[in-house]
Order: sequence, then structure tokens, then C-alpha cells
Amino acid sequence: MSTRDGQFPFATILSCIDSRVSAELVFDQGLGDIFSIRIAGNFVNQDILGSMEFACKIAGSKLIVVLGHTSCGAIKGACDDAKMGNLTHLLEKIKPAVASVKLPEEPANRTSKNDQFVDEVAKNNVSLAIDKIRIESPILKEMEDKGEIKIVGALYDVHNGRVDFYES
Repeated sequence: MSTRDGQFPFATILSCIDSRVSAELVFDQGLGDIFSIRIAGNFVNQDILGSMEFACKIAGSKLIVVLGHTSCGAIKGACDDAKMGNLTHLLEKIKPAVASVKLPEEPANRTSKNDQFVDEVAKNNVSLAIDKIRIESPILKEMEDKGEIKIVGALYDVHNGRVDFYES
């Protein structure tokens, strides 16, 4: 087994738990190629930042990708202000992305029934996660500033399998 002597993933990918968005499959990567961090709504918290710091500073990962996706259930829940047990607390972390979307036809349907709105929220959620990485992790920010790592955002389209990358 090629990974028995260690792991050397070149990238760390933060993505959603959505079963259609496995980073290993989306990017055609094998065992030991990437660090995969998955949480509903692909948001950043202290534990995820610690995992990213380990991945980059200790294990040598050179790329952080925050991967959102279209038709995201967590994003839809945040758009609709869903309330249910611990999910309520999780969705609160996505609400800033909901508030940040401005549609040209305001006031518009700002619910999960508006696919364009949901996908714009997903993209803004990725950008806000990247901002949070840079603000709340001096280690990763310094590594990025020195050119040791790159931090990028991407949106996976569940309908056609395409990934659009963007820098934030």
C-alpha cells in the first residue's frame, strides 16, 4: 500500500457533506492525495482551522480549496431560516452569506425556491469562509503571504459536474 509509510496530500479541501460532492471523486484523486474536511455548508470554525493548520504547516499541503456547490441543502436551510435541533446552530453560521446576497430585482424571492439566489448564497458562503480563514488563522495567512500556500474558492455544479474556481 503506497500510503503505509505516511501521507503527503498536496491539497486540503473543505467541502459540504452532500453525498454528491466527494472531493476525492470531484477532483479524481486517490487515497492519500488530499485532506478532505467535510461539514454541512462548508463553513469554517476553530476546529476546521486547526485541521487546516496541521495540513499545511505540519503535513505540507500547498493548497486550500473551499468548495461550495449548487443546490446545497444547508444553504437552502439557512435561506429558509430552518429550525431543528443542533441544525439551527449550524445554519446560523451560514446566515451572513444569505444576508450578503443582493439580487438585481430586490425585493426578490430570497428562499430555497429561488435556485439563482441559493447558488449566489453558496458562492458568497465560500468567499466568507476564505475571509474567515485569513482573519482567524495567522498561521495560514502568513503562509499565504509568503507564497507557501494558496487559498482559493470553487463552486461545484451538481447538475453538470463542472467546477468553477475563483480567487477571493
